Amino acid sequence: LTAVSPIPSGWFRCFLRKPKPSSAESSLDASRSASSSSSSSSSAESSGSSSLRPSPVSASDISASGSARWAKSYDVCVCHSEADLELVEELVSYLENQPESFRCFLQLRDAAPGNAVVTELCDAVRNSHCWVMLITPGFLRDPWCKYQMHQALAEAPLANGRTIPVLKDVDRKDYPRELRNLYYISVAPKENSFRQIRDTVVRYLQELCRNSVSGTE
Repeated sequence: LTAVSPIPSGWFRCFLRKPKPSSAESSLDASRSASSSSSSSSSAESSGSSSLRPSPVSASDISASGSARWAKSYDVCVCHSEADLELVEELVSYLENQPESFRCFLQLRDAAPGNAVVTELCDAVRNSHCWVMLITPGFLRDPWCKYQMHQALAEAPLANGRTIPVLKDVDRKDYPRELRNLYYISVAPKENSFRQIRDTVVRYLQELCRNSVSGTE
């Protein structure tokens, strides 16, 4: 019989003594694995949470051709007394020269000659998204201003409009009771108040567009 060569004992001992990973290396590998798993989980969660957030509406979106903004003729209707015409003309000029090119209704400029005053005022209120009420001593004395204010307040619940009171030279005690549940803007300084009015109109139109998009989905 042919003798079978025995397995070299030296090789077998080397095999048994094959070094195992050190505890430090095992910990490092486990850490890497956990980190990778955690990173993937975080990415998934981040992706999931971002998908739940409503899509932001940029300022340019409100000017898009299909925007809900164009459902009405005006973005802003300014209610004021004749005594405050100079300030109102500055405000309208400021708004119309913004990047959004806001469409403003200014009674003495935009009312159609020959039409009844009441008809023009009601149409302007009904066809505007926002109503700026310039509350001044002249406004409080003018019955037409109060009429416009009441028309805007009556229209808002139906049209989801935004009434924006702006105070100038009026004591808190004289502030119209009908508007006391609304935040107001103070004309001091003028530049800051104009910017606040502009930002309020932008936010409202963005909200309008967002709701319109959500309603069609």
